[in-house]
Amino acid sequence: MKETWNYINSEKCSAAFNMALDEALLEWHSAGEIEPTIRFYGWDPPTLSIGYFQKVEKEINLEAVQKFGLGFVRRPTGGRGVLHEHELTYSVIVSENHPKMPKGVTESYRVISEGVLEGFRNLGLDAYFAVPKTKEEQDLLKSPRSAVCFDAPSWYELVVEGRKVAGSAQTRQKNVILQHGSIILDLDENKLFELFKFPNERVRERMLKGFSKKAVAINQLREKNVTIEEAEFAFKHGFEKGLEIDLKPYVLSDEQISYVHELAEKRYANDEWNFRK
Repeated sequence: MKETWNYINSEKCSAAFNMALDEALLEWHSAGEIEPTIRFYGWDPPTLSIGYFQKVEKEINLEAVQKFGLGFVRRPTGGRGVLHEHELTYSVIVSENHPKMPKGVTESYRVISEGVLEGFRNLGLDAYFAVPKTKEEQDLLKSPRSAVCFDAPSWYELVVEGRKVAGSAQTRQKNVILQHGSIILDLDENKLFELFKFPNERVRERMLKGFSKKAVAINQLREKNVTIEEAEFAFKHGFEKGLEIDLKPYVLSDEQISYVHELAEKRYANDEWNFRK
């Protein structure tokens, strides 16, 4: 019999609430209070999120973040900067000891991302996993050339026609895996590249030029644009197929929601967390 996991569709929330809810789900699952969970969400306002280890001063153009009226948040997961605007964001919360989860981080990425892979296939896109093969690609993983998430291949990232279509990041805490990622429907590349610092304008121009060869949004690949509702439907069924599970809707209690707001306030809306050195 298939295992049943929770399914939450939060729709658009603030950056701080989004990150706090992902963390809270990890805590509740660790404590045995909830089943493994898959969550979809959006961002209001559109937000630049940065990886746990990124240095704001060195890498981020905060004037541009303000100019575009974006939210700003540091994720609890690694990886690089992501502009969350026209996208479906997903998170998966599951125990490290789950029988389907390999011990290695890279391999667990592959297993969880099977759900995302099937979602792309549901939209008629021929997605596959990227495995960095050349020495140069593997070196890029260790020291990326830019702070932009979609700028380089990672192990088992999803690719269509050789270009990256989804970026994911993972953390493990309290014996639980939290993996979340962006499924980009549309992308404003000029805006994205204004949000990061580069050694000079020439370098920025060069990287922006090369970017479209490395990354692509879903609606650039299809004749007919995908709506957010169509994407949710495709990826929900994708996760069910890819992870061989059934999803049942889960509704947060008032108590849970107020805990998430508290956590958002304390951590993710806090400059000390977001701008830490």
